[in-house]
Amino acid sequence: MKLVSFITAACSLALALPAAAQEAAPLPADMAPSVFDGDYLSVAGGVAYGPSYDGSDDYVVFPLPLLQGSLGGIAINPRPAGLALDFIPGTVNLGIAGRLRQNRASKIEDPVVESLGELESALEIGPSAGLSFGGVLNPYDSLTIGADARWDVNGAHGGMVIDPSVSYFTPLSRGVAGSLSFGAEYGDEDFYDYYYAVSPIGSSASGLAVFDPSGAGFTKAGVNLLLAFDLNGDLADGGLALAVIGSYSTMVGDAKESPIVSVRGSSDQFLGAVAIGYTF
Repeated sequence: MKLVSFITAACSLALALPAAAQEAAPLPADMAPSVFDGDYLSVAGGVAYGPSYDGSDDYVVFPLPLLQGSLGGIAINPRPAGLALDFIPGTVNLGIAGRLRQNRASKIEDPVVESLGELESALEIGPSAGLSFGGVLNPYDSLTIGADARWDVNGAHGGMVIDPSVSYFTPLSRGVAGSLSFGAEYGDEDFYDYYYAVSPIGSSASGLAVFDPSGAGFTKAGVNLLLAFDLNGDLADGGLALAVIGSYSTMVGDAKESPIVSVRGSSDQFLGAVAIGYTF
């Protein structure tokens, strides 16, 4: 049984920080049958309020779609603006992840940063792997350690990014569950230069100082909390459920030192979201 796996995975979608959410660990066999046994599909939507770009201090409202499920033994897990397919669901998770990254491709609220020009959207694809352990603190919880490694195949930043994460999930009652996740983002030199460098031409256009990142490194790290509420009081039978999500992340390294963040934005990043989903 995979109790509220679609709700726990929703945490990854809500984050500005990365979180490689995996399926919840199987629950004991003495639990009642669940809609999550075998094939199932969960769809959800909501709204989030967060920074207009990574490192911004301007906040915008944006939609929060979600698709989660299991079909033919292949788990479908959400990612921020993307999906992951897990071909070996269970204790060992192994599959492929994809994401459409639109950082500074739209919704740039700061006129100075906007004068640097909009960036192209990056399509990132690569392997996803993790380990999930059940029964950590109680018979029904799970701890997942995982990471996605993706390469841009759309010719935007043209680099590689790694999203490591640690997530803990536990039911709080038959109708309420919670998930606490820690995540980070690591980018290579091409990734760093594309999103955080300020070229001499960009400096002339914006008035910001020229900035050349020193190379690859971590760009941000943070934590997020999710609470899920089944609307009929039983998370195991599917139907409608509500999720409330809050997260905090901080920019680090040269990403934090970039004038795009240090002068025109903020290293402190907050996000809140509400979503409603249906499982069948």
